[in-house]
Amino acid sequence: MRILLFSGKGGVGKTSLAAATGLQLSRLGYRTLVMSVDPAHSLADAFDLETELFHGKTGDPYPIDERLAIHEVNIQKEIKRHWREISSYVISVLRTTGINDVEAEELAILPGMEELSAMMYVNQFRREGRYDIIVLDCAPTAESMRFVSMPTTLEWYMKHIFPFQRGILKAVRPLANRVSPVELPTDSYFANIQDLFGKLDGIGELLEDPRVTSVRLVTNPERMVLRETQRAFVYFSLHGLTVDGVIVNRLLPGSVTDAYFQEWRASQAKIMDEIEAYFAPVAVKRVPLFTHEVLGRERLDELSRSLYGEQEDPAAVTRTEAPYSFNKVDGHYEVKLLLPFAVKGEVGLFKKGDELVVEVGTLRRHIGLPTSMAGLTPSRAKLDNRVLTVELREV
Repeated sequence: MRILLFSGKGGVGKTSLAAATGLQLSRLGYRTLVMSVDPAHSLADAFDLETELFHGKTGDPYPIDERLAIHEVNIQKEIKRHWREISSYVISVLRTTGINDVEAEELAILPGMEELSAMMYVNQFRREGRYDIIVLDCAPTAESMRFVSMPTTLEWYMKHIFPFQRGILKAVRPLANRVSPVELPTDSYFANIQDLFGKLDGIGELLEDPRVTSVRLVTNPERMVLRETQRAFVYFSLHGLTVDGVIVNRLLPGSVTDAYFQEWRASQAKIMDEIEAYFAPVAVKRVPLFTHEVLGRERLDELSRSLYGEQEDPAAVTRTEAPYSFNKVDGHYEVKLLLPFAVKGEVGLFKKGDELVVEVGTLRRHIGLPTSMAGLTPSRAKLDNRVLTVELREV
C-alpha cells in the first residue's frame, strides 16, 4: 500500500490537489481512498457533493466511483467507536466545574483525537488490504507536524509513563475516591488507552518508510507561504518522513500579460527561482491559476490533467533517500547531506540566518535548520563516500 500525504499552509489548495490526485490514481486503476485529516473538512465540498447526502455517511468511506472513495473523519462517531471511556471520564470531570452537559461534551474532544482516529483507519485499511493507495489531505502545517509526531510520542508514553501511572492509580484509587471531589479514572479508562495504542501499532514505521509514505508539500508563489513550506520541509525531515515533491499552486499563466499583473509576475518568477534552489533535488511541479474555482468532478479532472497529464503515476516511488538529516553526536550537532556528484575542493558552505548554504560549483543548496540548531555556527565539514557532514557548535 502507498500513502501520499498532502500538507501545506491553510488555503494553498491542498484539498483540491489531493482530490485531483485521487482521481488520477483511480483513472490508472488503483483502489484509492482520499481521507481528510483536517478538522475543518472540505473534501466533500471539493467534489461538490450534496451536504445532506454526504454528511449523513461520514463515519465510513463514501464511494465516488468504483475505484475511488473519500472519507471525512467524524469525531462524534469516532468517540462512540473508539474513545468512549476516555471521553466519559473527561466529561465527568468537566461537569464538576459547573459546565453544562453540551459544553462538557464539546470540550471533551481533546486535541489529536481526530488525527489519531485517521491513523487508526489507515492502519485498519492496511491490514485489510482494502485500498492500494490512501491520499491524506492534512490540516495546515502545524497540525500536520502533530499528526506525524504522534506515534513516537504515544510509544514513549506507553513504555515509560502508562504502566507506572496505571499501577499507582490502581493502588491509591479506593482511598483517593473517598476524599477527592473528582473520582480517579477507572481501569477501563486505561484499558481503552491500551486498546487504542494496539490499533495504532506499526503506523510509525509505515509513515517513515519512503517506499510506502511520501509527503507532497503544497505552496503558493508568495513569500509568506514559502517560508512556512520551508519550515515544513525541515520538520518532516526531522521526523524521518520523505518529501518527494513540492507543488506550486496558482501560478499566473503565460497568457496573462496585463500590466496590472506585472509586479505579480516578477514576484512569482523570483520566488520560483528560490523554490527551485531551496528544494533541489526534490521535484517541483507547477499548477496554473485557473479562470474559475476548482469545484466538482469535471474541474478536478481538469486540475488532475494539468498536474499529471494523462499517464503520469502519482504513486510512483521517486525518492527513498532523505535529502538531509540532523543528528546530535558527542555533544555537537551534525547535518548530513547526500552529494553524489561532488568532489573535495569544490564544496563551499556558509550560514545565512537560520539556513546552512552549501555550494557545489555553480549549484547552491539551502538547508533550513531546526530551532535547536539555528543559533549554532559551522565548525568543520568533511566529504566522505558521497556524504557531506557539517558539524555545528556554539561559538
